[in-house]
Amino acid sequence: MTRQQVRARIEEIGIIPAIRVSSPEDALFAAEAVSAGGIPIVEVTMTVPGAIEVIRSLVANRPGVIVGAGTVWNTGTAKQCMDAGANFLTITGFDPHIVEVANAASVVVIPGALTPTEVMMAWKAGSDFVKIFPCAQMGGPSYIKTLKSPYPQIPMIASGGVNEQNLAEYIEAGVSAAGIGAHLIPRKAIELRQASRIHQLAARCLRIVKEVRTPSTNGQ
Repeated sequence: MTRQQVRARIEEIGIIPAIRVSSPEDALFAAEAVSAGGIPIVEVTMTVPGAIEVIRSLVANRPGVIVGAGTVWNTGTAKQCMDAGANFLTITGFDPHIVEVANAASVVVIPGALTPTEVMMAWKAGSDFVKIFPCAQMGGPSYIKTLKSPYPQIPMIASGGVNEQNLAEYIEAGVSAAGIGAHLIPRKAIELRQASRIHQLAARCLRIVKEVRTPSTNGQ
């Protein structure tokens, strides 16, 4: 997929499932479960053991899934992830060098930011989205609304504390997508291999996004 297609797909789905587990096997199970549940996007964080090989395997075996690399720490790791086929990179903070490397490779890049200054800097550097992290600790949806007021043109992704209960508020606040981790992919569901539980959570989150967006899509 092209950079533009990946970006459009993320906006369309509105959810980026973040996989933070303790083994490659758990990561593959989580990715397959959430994609089978209707969300064809997964972010494999670099805290997962063997994360780059997990990305490589998913890219090779799940062609319909957009596979991203999360918590990318430096340009060397960014290049390894892109070589493995990652469709997007997310950064917990703002590193202009990683943004530059991703731009050079025409790969979607989503740096983290918190303050208005950081958001502006991340966007001007050439980011596709700006991830507001940690969002809940700063006021959640109300903070997103505050940032969107001066920066309506910047597509933002809420991350940190997003769950099924507050997802609608974040979408209403104007985020392009929300990053959701353990609330969508519970640790217990991974341990017990409860794929159906993850399917149900994925379906509910997708329904929330669709229901919130439908009025603005249909117009008056």
